[in-house]
Amino acid sequence: MFEPDETEKMPIYQKAEQIFKLTQGLVYIVPADNEYLQETVVRFMLENAMLIPVKIAGAEGGDLYDLRMENAAIIRKAARELYVQAGSLRYEEGIKDLDYISLLRNTIEEFRLLFIDWVASFDVWNYIKDSWGLFNPPGVNAHDKDPDDDIPFNPNDYFNSDNDDDL
Repeated sequence: MFEPDETEKMPIYQKAEQIFKLTQGLVYIVPADNEYLQETVVRFMLENAMLIPVKIAGAEGGDLYDLRMENAAIIRKAARELYVQAGSLRYEEGIKDLDYISLLRNTIEEFRLLFIDWVASFDVWNYIKDSWGLFNPPGVNAHDKDPDDDIPFNPNDYFNSDNDDDL
């Protein structure tokens, strides 16, 4: 069962929180009079940094392989964008604390290593077939017959559609 406290104790989640806090700190090293950079940091970089721990919690809560992989793909995208966005700040005039940017990028690299192990820990047998074909476990194809199709289901066994007057 999903326990938020357990997720918060995970090293990958803690590293994601660290990335978020470091990204928040970028607001203070970007010149306040540079509206473009302030908007970039506040809007895009913080959005990516906030998304990472939220999607980790979602993956842990969902527990199904396909949902976890979908969240992992979103996390990967956000972390990669944040890494590039932080790197681009190194070339902006007025940003003096380049060590802070390096610290954020190094933390994202540490996160990447934790991410690899985290994704490898996903249970490939705990899945619902992804009919879109993106997030199926190895060996499962979107064109494969869905094993759930073999489960007999007759809605009339549960709903009496012949006698609508009782509604």
